[in-house]
Amino acid sequence: MRRLLSLIAFSLLAQFLSSQQTFEPLKNFDLAKSPIAITELATARRPFSVVAERGAVLGQQDGSFELWSLPYKILQRARVSVDLDGYGVPIDLNPLAATIEVSPDRTTITYSHSAITVRQEMFVVRGGSARDPAAVILFSIDSTRSGTLTLEFEPVMAPMWPAPQHGAANASWVPIGNGGGFLLTTDAPESFGMVAMPDAKSGILAPYQERPQKHPLEFQIKFDASQARQQRYPLMVMMSDGKTRLSDKSKETLVQEVVAGEQRIPILYEQTVRYYNEAIGKNLIAETPDRNFDMAIEWAELAIDKSEIRFHEETGLTAGWYTSADSLRPGFGWFFGRDTLWTLYAVHSYGDFDLARRALEFLIRRQRQDGKMMHEFSQTADLVDWKSFPYGYASADATPLFVITMEDYVRASGDMEFLRKNWSSVQRAYHFTRAHDSDGDGIYDNSEGTGWVESWPPGMPNQEIYLAALDQESAEAYSRLATLMNDGDRSSAKSVADAIREKIAGYRTKDGFYSFSRSRDGSYDSTATIFPTVAWWNGRLALQESDEMLSRWASSEFLTDWGSREVSEKSSLYDPISYHQGSVWPLFTGWVSMAEYRAGRPLSGYQHLLSNERLTYLSDLGGVTELLSGDFYEPLGRSSSHQMWSSAMVLTPAIRGLFGIESDALHHRLSLRPHLPANWDHAAVHHVPYGTVELDISMVRRGVTLEVSILSREPVVLCVDSERGFNDSECGEAPSSRHTTRIPLAGVEVAVVEEYPQPGNRTSALKVIGESYGNREIMLQLQAPAGSSKAMAVRLNGVVESAVRVEGAKFHGGQLQIDFPAGVGYVTQQLKISW
Repeated sequence: MRRLLSLIAFSLLAQFLSSQQTFEPLKNFDLAKSPIAITELATARRPFSVVAERGAVLGQQDGSFELWSLPYKILQRARVSVDLDGYGVPIDLNPLAATIEVSPDRTTITYSHSAITVRQEMFVVRGGSARDPAAVILFSIDSTRSGTLTLEFEPVMAPMWPAPQHGAANASWVPIGNGGGFLLTTDAPESFGMVAMPDAKSGILAPYQERPQKHPLEFQIKFDASQARQQRYPLMVMMSDGKTRLSDKSKETLVQEVVAGEQRIPILYEQTVRYYNEAIGKNLIAETPDRNFDMAIEWAELAIDKSEIRFHEETGLTAGWYTSADSLRPGFGWFFGRDTLWTLYAVHSYGDFDLARRALEFLIRRQRQDGKMMHEFSQTADLVDWKSFPYGYASADATPLFVITMEDYVRASGDMEFLRKNWSSVQRAYHFTRAHDSDGDGIYDNSEGTGWVESWPPGMPNQEIYLAALDQESAEAYSRLATLMNDGDRSSAKSVADAIREKIAGYRTKDGFYSFSRSRDGSYDSTATIFPTVAWWNGRLALQESDEMLSRWASSEFLTDWGSREVSEKSSLYDPISYHQGSVWPLFTGWVSMAEYRAGRPLSGYQHLLSNERLTYLSDLGGVTELLSGDFYEPLGRSSSHQMWSSAMVLTPAIRGLFGIESDALHHRLSLRPHLPANWDHAAVHHVPYGTVELDISMVRRGVTLEVSILSREPVVLCVDSERGFNDSECGEAPSSRHTTRIPLAGVEVAVVEEYPQPGNRTSALKVIGESYGNREIMLQLQAPAGSSKAMAVRLNGVVESAVRVEGAKFHGGQLQIDFPAGVGYVTQQLKISW
């Protein structure tokens, strides 16, 4: 009865407020036109995600969606329909979703019917205050007739898992001006919010006396066809501050915030556009003959930026996003340690050092006292006893990764102040790895959590080669950081790194592959996986006598047309739809690509890179999905469609592999080892990070030379290193704002011709499984389906076609035609080109 009286009192209050407030549809305002917008036909089964620091709109391309004001899920299963005057049949708009346009600032679903077009324009606010709406959805209507637009949805009003829930959401209608909103409450008096639309009336809203029954909530907007084209109808959510209890005063305050927020929507949208324009303008941009490639670079940077989420007064990087559906976890929308650290290599590559510092500081604040780095941290961790959950420090790999990533940050940025400030954290992380070697072999192992796999049918591993390789790279990175800090640990860390390097050689099997893991008794699990690839990650370790393994990674045994399987398809463990025993992860595809570029196999490196780049346009447009089937070109049903480190694996192999750019601002050196595809005659990379300055690098093929020009706005000391390996000596060149270098080119170059898989297909493209480059000679080992004919492009640099001799293919007009022999499955063909 008290609750009923309270609702009655509030109803009287709301009637008074409605007469005092201006709450009307917005007059049309211009929406930004982005040069990197992606527009496709809407595919109902494909997802979309609109995410930023305080909110998320997650849905399917039929336009259905759920809305989050992070960390709260406000509503779900939102759908749109329309009744046109005199038409006689209601129109369900979601099956009529025609196109999806994804821009940095917004995503638009267009519903198309012969009598009406409705656009659903969704954006998440950047730069707003905590009292601004986190997400806004604008509906625009262009109709031949007047009618009623209905938006229905289920109220949720629940915090992200694993926070405790406080009962089903209750809804009461609050008239505001010419429209109104639903006040959503639960049994927690401090947690309430409002979903509102101007010019809207409530649809079904069961009275208190009715038998309890679920009905979707409805906003019904009666529109005049002659006026609707000049305005937009915003759906917006405002949350309580989480501290103030529900009362007449707090309700009044919430209504006032709704009205004020609606009037600020054009301003909030404008500042969101400005934010993304500035983000694109300051980060690395590529200009190549492949426009899709260039756009994929920019979208990957934006996908990482959109993964930065606010947690009270700080921000951290979340792993991935996908509709939560019947759950309260939107994909991997938590803060993750190792996801952040693998991703930061890409961030350092494109130069957002401010983001890198914020992300590292988020992890450092949650470093355990003994030095171990965090694995997972929920957005609602402060609402539960987080230490009682098993997720916080579940993995072992974030700790060595932290040391490796810190060294990469310092090297790229030259930021010694940040290193000095956080040196004790680096020390504690390194000494944690040295203190946790359960079998006494001198290598950090899985006793402190999972290395990579969280399940493994033969039994959980004792020491994965993945973790052993990270330990070696961590020890070596720590020795260099200790040298910078003039710390006595440097020599002992270098000795540890050298010892681990030698011991990892014991993982090599008789067939040339490196084992997956080592047991406590000294035996090895020889399952063929991609995990040894991480030994090439930072370019200083590598694995000896690895040609056979590299060839198998490049073959159809591992490489599909959409990326690399984690386990050989020939393994008894292989399961193409499992999480750890055979699916394709873009993360792993990026690891393999980097290993191939560093090992001198640029054709296969490019094939792996292209596999990831294409995923930008497959599913959640602009994002790259988490994992796909090992057999078919299709994401798994539970795959997070906007996975941060998947986007990072477009960037790192592109910037550090294909362009071959790695900055060493501490020693004033720039590693430049480009592997431009032979069918590119030029490329330019703008805003290349080099400490506190930016470089513009242009590359042009002229005869047998790649001419490289490096420009900076101010004179800088810079030495260009184009040979393999790292030069850690100080550059002695004089400062200059222009640097040039010439890189010799072979007389003949070969390019992979891209083949585009279709959803549902099995792998069928050409694979380059062996590459050898000699003096006036190229030896390639190729693989393709038996009986197929494949093409490769040839570039001649100062060589006439008549001087080129080809064995194993037909050569004419700058193109190779390779006919593969009959047989079953994939077969191989040797190709020799000399001149």
